[in-house]
Amino acid sequence: MPIEVTARHMSATSEIQEYAKDKAGELLEVYPRIENIHVILNVERHLSIAETVIQAPNHVKVEAVGSSDDMMASIDMAVDKAEKQLRKILDKVHDHKPDMKRVEASRIKGE
Repeated sequence: MPIEVTARHMSATSEIQEYAKDKAGELLEVYPRIENIHVILNVERHLSIAETVIQAPNHVKVEAVGSSDDMMASIDMAVDKAEKQLRKILDKVHDHKPDMKRVEASRIKGE
């Protein structure tokens, strides 16, 4: 489960790289089946952009982008967006069992 940090059009300090790895590591704790996380840091004029690309089993690929004036705030935004997307996908995958009340009601009507 490697975490990669790439800097485009800038030289990322070790502090920013460690911060991005720590935030991505939090996602690994919550979702242990993640195969790969790639954090891409970019600067365009005065705007700092952080993009996260997460790959998981069963062809799950999540991409999220956060942008602000501060790079660390951008990383926070991108990781939060990715976490919301992973939660939504995880909720869709889970098999939710029907309520017992509905099952019993259908049995009574059927008899």
